Amino acid sequence: MTVYWAEYAWLPDGAAERVRIDVVKGRIAAVAAGVEAPADAVRLPGLTLPGLANAHSHAFHRALRGRTQADRGTFWTWRSQMYAVAETLTPDSYYALARAVYAEMALGGITCVGEFHYLHHAPGGRRYADPNAMGAALVAAAADAGIRITLLDTCYLAGGIGTPLEGPQLRFGDGSAEGWAARVAGFSADGRARVGAALHSVRGVPADQIAPVVGWADEHGAPLHVHLSEQPAENEACLAAYGVTPARLLADHGALGPRTSVVHATHLTDDDVKLIGGSSTWTCACPTTERDLADGIGPIRTLFDAGSPVSLGSDSHAVIDLFEEARAVELDERLRTGVRGHWPAPELLRTAFAHDSLGWPDAGALAVGARADLVTLAVDTPRTAGFGRLTAAETAVFAASAADVRSVIVDGRPVVTDGVHVTVDVGRELAEALR
Repeated sequence: MTVYWAEYAWLPDGAAERVRIDVVKGRIAAVAAGVEAPADAVRLPGLTLPGLANAHSHAFHRALRGRTQADRGTFWTWRSQMYAVAETLTPDSYYALARAVYAEMALGGITCVGEFHYLHHAPGGRRYADPNAMGAALVAAAADAGIRITLLDTCYLAGGIGTPLEGPQLRFGDGSAEGWAARVAGFSADGRARVGAALHSVRGVPADQIAPVVGWADEHGAPLHVHLSEQPAENEACLAAYGVTPARLLADHGALGPRTSVVHATHLTDDDVKLIGGSSTWTCACPTTERDLADGIGPIRTLFDAGSPVSLGSDSHAVIDLFEEARAVELDERLRTGVRGHWPAPELLRTAFAHDSLGWPDAGALAVGARADLVTLAVDTPRTAGFGRLTAAETAVFAASAADVRSVIVDGRPVVTDGVHVTVDVGRELAEALR
């Protein structure tokens, strides 16, 4: 058993002081607040939170940070630059980049990532000897960076509605949903990795190919994620081709439900909101990417009130900071409405702990039986100075940043100590991978 003693900790019923947390075999065995530190305890000065869940990641997009801002551009010109990066990667180079990206996530308190993975094959669509070599590289990268992963293996069959894959997109395709399922069947993961399913979007998966992917997810009890209504052009194309919105198309093919997460959900009708909320489908908000790409501000609070639980993702990794993602959900809504106070800080914190959407219901809380993921924020930095227990959630959401994380423990194993990753020189490895 390892005994931790947190100066402050965020427990299921709020912030507490002087909290002892006993960890046995990677699980929390006991929690007691208001106690003095045992002599043998590992002290965690600051505010200790459950691990953060990054529910939407494209690891290779990290290569675009700071490189897509010149000459203004659009979502579609950004996408062309993204495809150019995708064309260059091999299993070895993708491993190196992803390991550094996942280690950057760990530095910010992220203990589990949902990797929306569609870069499956070699250039031109040629199959590797191991058809899951790229996915295996991501799973290995997460393990070596010290975090868990849900590999959301993505079915991506078309370059647009009625348009075949071409050029760099050929790396994404499996020919059909059945071909996708046959490839995924050959992939296995260990106890710190899980395999889920994803539909790229209604642009990337023809309507008659949606149901087989949904069926695979149902058969395996796996999460199912999908990009939804990120751009108005997607809605327009879907209406023209099928006569319904993307949300209605997914609903008509059985793709919505409590194991499904719709990512972005930016441009929705009132009926779309009812479909998503009424089916208890998750909404994954990625505000830093949505603002970087000028996607717009989605009706996240409206979706939540309609019954859709909310998770967060750093998506394209313009920023990797789930505290920033959480506060942006509230601050963007303030800009949209001209009114403050849509989200209480504790609610926003819970969006950052949302491991359920990735298929890890035993994570995301400092509670007996949960996975021992402990993330400690310093409360004496220029951003967090003035911290008090009664405003702990407000400090975490509206003041802190990833740079304030000092300690990260994943499944009882130290991954970040004193603000430094224990095995990865993150800046150097990012620079080398990007070079």
